[in-house]
Amino acid sequence: MKQLIVILGATATGKTKLAVNLAREIDGEIISADSRQVYRGMDIGTGKDLSEYGDVKYHLIDIAAAGDQYNIFNYKLSFEEVLQQINERDKFPIVCGGSGMYLEVALGLYNMNEAPIDNRFRLEADNMSDSELISHLEALKEVHNVTDLKDRERLIRAIEIAREETKRSGLYDNEPCTHFIYGVDTSRQEIRDRITKRLKSRLEEGLIEEVEELHSTGISFESLRYYGLEYKYVSMYLQGELNYDEMFRLLNTAIHQFAKRQMTWFRRMERRGVKIKWLPADSGIFTSTIVSDIESCGIDY
Repeated sequence: MKQLIVILGATATGKTKLAVNLAREIDGEIISADSRQVYRGMDIGTGKDLSEYGDVKYHLIDIAAAGDQYNIFNYKLSFEEVLQQINERDKFPIVCGGSGMYLEVALGLYNMNEAPIDNRFRLEADNMSDSELISHLEALKEVHNVTDLKDRERLIRAIEIAREETKRSGLYDNEPCTHFIYGVDTSRQEIRDRITKRLKSRLEEGLIEEVEELHSTGISFESLRYYGLEYKYVSMYLQGELNYDEMFRLLNTAIHQFAKRQMTWFRRMERRGVKIKWLPADSGIFTSTIVSDIESCGIDY
């Protein structure tokens, strides 16, 4: 069984390209740790960049329909299944992503079970309107599973799951399952520049048309907003609430803020004992350093 390698970093730091180059070097397969890339049809807005993978096998991308109920517990089961398959093929599993909770699950930091039914909360929910329940869920998490908002039973269940997830704000249950954890070290200014440049490219590549297509499949603009960032602001533009320049400016700012939150999450992981080795976003240095680390541990690849 090969040792798990984890590559993490804020949005727009070039994680995918680095992971692909490493996978080619050590005969690896990539497991995504991105909470939005699981959804089919949400390609440009979530930055899947599938063309970058080439012949490198990837997993946990495009595994759920937009609007499906997919949560961290589903990810844990999917991850464990995929990891076993990669190990059976004697390939290196390379986790790549920026979703903090998904990365922590991949690292085995939590003993997670499906959220239990909360009968006390369900009695309280009987006296709450749908709008009150939606507000309660939004206060607990960023909502991606839009179908949760359309069915009262699923909405209540989503709140129970979100409550269980918030319990993970304390210390980890376990030590990390690997010491091969690498972060992409990019300056704040470079991230800002790359985010703005990438947003311009995504709009040119058809981001607005992607949101229009999702809407045409039956997902309301109101629901699309719950996916956040690109889907929220482009939906507002398509509904005439923002002009193009306003949409670009607000979305650009929101992505910058998102990147800052990601880095805050990674620093919190470090404070809790996760040892992240930060490397420059240079493909040659990044790959050679990891290969050297693997070889120094006597691991064949």
